[in-house]
Amino acid sequence: MTYCVGLKLERGLVMAADTRTNAGLDNIATFRKLQTFEVPGERVFIMMSAGNLAVTQAVVAMLEEEFEHPDEDDGNSSLKTVASMFQAAKLVGETLKSVRQDHVDQGLSSDAFSASFIFGGQISGEEPRLYQVYSEGNFIEAKEDTPFFQIGEHKYGKPILDRVANQDMRLGEAAKLVLLSFDSTIRSNLSVGMPIDMVVYNTDNLSIDRVRRIEQDDPYFRSISAKWSEALRSAVETIEEFDI
Repeated sequence: MTYCVGLKLERGLVMAADTRTNAGLDNIATFRKLQTFEVPGERVFIMMSAGNLAVTQAVVAMLEEEFEHPDEDDGNSSLKTVASMFQAAKLVGETLKSVRQDHVDQGLSSDAFSASFIFGGQISGEEPRLYQVYSEGNFIEAKEDTPFFQIGEHKYGKPILDRVANQDMRLGEAAKLVLLSFDSTIRSNLSVGMPIDMVVYNTDNLSIDRVRRIEQDDPYFRSISAKWSEALRSAVETIEEFDI
């Protein structure tokens, strides 16, 4: 299982993904689910994946290959050459759709190869944008009323985001919120686990220079986890009891 979160703020983007791919008493594996693409000063993209690993790996590999060797005659064939964030999200969706169709053509069920992505970034001349790309290849964009997306095991970390997330947040405040969302998810579901990969991106920076892997023993994560548990216990104690 997977848990990925992306927030689109006035100040930029905060995106984070766990790294667990299998979970069990004797079967735990990790795999990086957050990928970045960058032409410094011109464009940056951050992509996170959930779902069938064979599909997501193939999509990332195709996008990386096209990014390194773009077709100059087709401006929409590579993340390095697309003219807008909308076209970039469309390319991710089309690539995902193509990979899934390849599996169907091999006689495999499309239901067994579902995958989804959170895709964000900025191209010079545009504001940062954030999309959720569905398994069918279609996508939606984060707006003021819905400033965040989640994919994977999202239900445990959603309540705090619903109550607190807004586009006016400072990036550090948003990063704290995202990690608290992960803390709730990891506590409630064995299939989501550390380490967490996180990117914090400032609007108009056009460079990905704040990437961090948060390990199990990270002092800040352990501190906010303990403080969040204490704050919840304190809040429950201060609310009046139900009159029986």
